[in-house]
Order: sequence, then C-alpha cells, then structure tokens
Amino acid sequence: MKKTLILTSLLIAFNVSAAGNETMYSFSKAKKTLERSVYFDHRETIYCGAKFDAKKNITLPSGFHSDKHVKRSKRVEWEHVVPAENFGRTFPEWREGNEECVNSKGKSFKGRRCAEKVNKEYRLMQSDMYNLYPAIGSVNAMRSNYNFAMLPGEASSFGSCEMKIDNKKAEPPVEARGRIARTYLYMDQAYSRYNMSKAQKQLMNAWDKQYPVSAWECERGERIEKLQGNVNSILQARCK
Repeated sequence: MKKTLILTSLLIAFNVSAAGNETMYSFSKAKKTLERSVYFDHRETIYCGAKFDAKKNITLPSGFHSDKHVKRSKRVEWEHVVPAENFGRTFPEWREGNEECVNSKGKSFKGRRCAEKVNKEYRLMQSDMYNLYPAIGSVNAMRSNYNFAMLPGEASSFGSCEMKIDNKKAEPPVEARGRIARTYLYMDQAYSRYNMSKAQKQLMNAWDKQYPVSAWECERGERIEKLQGNVNSILQARCK
C-alpha cells in the first residue's frame, strides 16, 4: 500500500510539472498580464536589453540600428521565443482552415487567425506566458519564425545588439541564450504537439548547461506560475 501511494504521488507530481498552460486563453490578456504583473519592475527586452516604460516607450541601446522595420524599432512587442508557427502548424485549422473560418465577405481563411478562432488548445499554447518575452519590434519582425543556430562569422544585424540573422536562422546574444534554451525545453516538455528537431534540442541542451539561470529568470518564472497556475519544471529544477 505504501509503495502504491508513493507511486501515485510521483505520477501526480509528474503530471503537474509536465502540464502546460490551462488557464490563460487570451493572447491579448497574456501580454497585458506580463506588462502589469511580471515586468513592472524589470522592463528590459530579451535580445538587446533595451529599456521600456509602462507606456511602451522604448530606449534603444547606444549603437543599435535596424535597416528594416524601422518604425517597429520604436515600440516593444511580445515575442514567442518558440514561434507560434512551429506549434501552430500541428493544428489542422492552421494548415487547412475550418468551416467557421470565413470572413465578412464570405472568403475562407486559415493559419493563425483560424486556429485562434476555433481551437482552444491552440489559444492556450499561444498565450503561454512562459514563452512570451518583450522584444524590440524590428528585432521581433526580422527574427520571424526562424530557428536558432550558431552563425560563425556573421556580423550583428542590429549594430551594438549582438543578434544575428542570416539565411532564415537566428543567433541570439549570449545574455539571452540560457533563457531561450529553457523556454524551448519547457515547451517541448509541456506540450505533446510540439517537438524540437534533434539538432535544435542538442543546441538548447548545450545552452542550458552553458548559461545558468539568473535571479531575474527565476523570479519571472515564480510570478508567471502564480498568475498562470502551472509549474515550469525545467526552470524550477534549475532555480533550486
């Protein structure tokens, strides 16, 4: 009996720790919650360390420049570190559309809009706050849905911000790599729909080991856990 109780407790603990977002259905609400209740005293973008205020006014780092999406460089946007498309394409509504996905002119649509409209599971994944980080708008735009990789020899795409983008790959600054890695590992663990490639998993495991958690990363995780209700067990294990 004692062994059975112990096994049951372990299974319950595993199920809790491996579960993804089950409460936050709105991407818009997720962003507002992060702004007001998580980043209120640590307003800094993930890739370039740019400061921003409560009204989303951004102070770009000295030497930062963006050749594209210049207007978006003046605002903060919330970036899916694991791109929404990476898990979105596992939903039939994203790939093929749905009978409910018809606009006011009677034209069918698919992709993110359709998945968000009709699939609750997609909305939960899209709104998972562990996967959302503030970013300079132009950096978010140019990163797009590209996978992360090492790009030796490439120059920074943003001047003093060491974010490199080339040939549909992105290499983030050293300061962001640990957080990125643990976000990818969390999404891979928490959602059966999302599976990293072998190469991507190897890179994320390497970055996880090479770049330890910071006090802020752990504090951010604790705040999100209280607001969203689920444990990021990848981060929890590193923060102990």
